[in-house]
Amino acid sequence: MIEGPYIAEAAALMGDPARANMLSAMMDGRARTASELAYVAGVSPQTASGHLSKLAEGQMVAVEKQGRHRYYRLANQDVARALEALMVVATTGVPRHRPTGPRDEQMRFARTCYDHLAGRVGVGLTNALIEKGLVRVNEDSFSLTRKGEKDLQEFGLDIDALKVSRRAFASRCLDWSERTPHMGGALGAALLAQLESRKWISRKKDSRTVEVTREGRAGLYEQFGVSLDD
Repeated sequence: MIEGPYIAEAAALMGDPARANMLSAMMDGRARTASELAYVAGVSPQTASGHLSKLAEGQMVAVEKQGRHRYYRLANQDVARALEALMVVATTGVPRHRPTGPRDEQMRFARTCYDHLAGRVGVGLTNALIEKGLVRVNEDSFSLTRKGEKDLQEFGLDIDALKVSRRAFASRCLDWSERTPHMGGALGAALLAQLESRKWISRKKDSRTVEVTREGRAGLYEQFGVSLDD
């Protein structure tokens, strides 16, 4: 099987614990310095540089230079989707004892997955768009209905610009905690940006977790019918 060696190579790059921690830290779509990633991975700066060189060579991460510093981010959304899928496998594998804490619940409730919204809130918003007839489900993607284009344009999204984007328009990204797809691609990223712009959600520093503001809870319910009541 020709693909076998390539799968093994990609899995080996992701499978090292230090590199896995680094990649997970970049799942929020933000760039990190080598020093920051060394801290996350619990390794020395020299060791971190070696890991990052391998990830860059394997096209898992992209490097941006700014002055004397280098910043690392995930190379593209395909890498993020692969990591999210591995998290699904990890949480359904052989049970291992690991005490849960507040951060686990926060991650399950709302988090970023690369540059779009995931967790209970992300899946809830995706399902609401489907139920309201704004989005239709395809085999491996989503698409907008005419009503969806109109309503989301009025919500503040530039649908025409999203359609000509070089990336996938609206991919289905399997959510590791909800076990059902959330909205990815250019449309998912635009929705996240608009929610931030309206201050309906707030990202937490150095974390993928997202807080839904009081205005956001009210707005998501009034605009899309998303109820976040416990």
